[in-house]
Amino acid sequence: MRSLRILALCLLLAACGSSTYSWGWYVVLPTTQQGTDNLRFLLSGLGWTVSVSLLAMLISVLLGLLVALPGISERRWLRLLNRGYVEIVRAVPVLVMLLWVYYGLPVVLGISLDAFAAAVLALALSDSAFEAEIFRGGIQSVARGQHEAAEALGLSWTDKMRYVVLPQALRRVLPPLGNQFAYMLKMSALASVIGLTELTRRANELVVNVYRPLEIYSFLVLEYLVLILLVSWLVRRVERRLGSDESRA
Repeated sequence: MRSLRILALCLLLAACGSSTYSWGWYVVLPTTQQGTDNLRFLLSGLGWTVSVSLLAMLISVLLGLLVALPGISERRWLRLLNRGYVEIVRAVPVLVMLLWVYYGLPVVLGISLDAFAAAVLALALSDSAFEAEIFRGGIQSVARGQHEAAEALGLSWTDKMRYVVLPQALRRVLPPLGNQFAYMLKMSALASVIGLTELTRRANELVVNVYRPLEIYSFLVLEYLVLILLVSWLVRRVERRLGSDESRA
């Protein structure tokens, strides 16, 4: 709420302090039929933004975990595969990955994806390298004694990871995972360049029609701010829940 008040104050000061720009907030205020229609049009992209972000995040978490496990292996060639994947994927900008998946896959592999599928795949691939490092760090932060205790009980490597190591690591990687989801929400705006009608694409289309870019993009900032604040609030709640459960245990 404090961030929303600060943003509202900044917008108000900008509106009052500018002597060279005539503000037209009517284009995004529900006091007129035009404003109501514009708001409905802008918010129609919310579903695509949330959907592509959630699905890409889910895939990137699963892929990141699979990539992280070879990184903690005792076999050197598995660790080299992990490092190669992480370094290569991290070196490619998200926008470049998005354009290559959308335009390159049909040429190279003969796989044509629509804008939604291409955005999910590109965002998931780009984020998976960061997720892999988050999981690797979380797993390696679990005390060695926990590994030894699991091995003393006769647990296999799979059971040790499933029942002992990963539950502890997940509690520790939750904050950076929350940050990555907020990052994913913001990066989903890049999908507008391949035609996905998410929030940014809707704002761009409306700017062309009403010629009020500053008001519309200011509202777009507010939309993303609300989304990020909501994600942060949910992550903090889950952190407190897991933290309290862990302390009681």
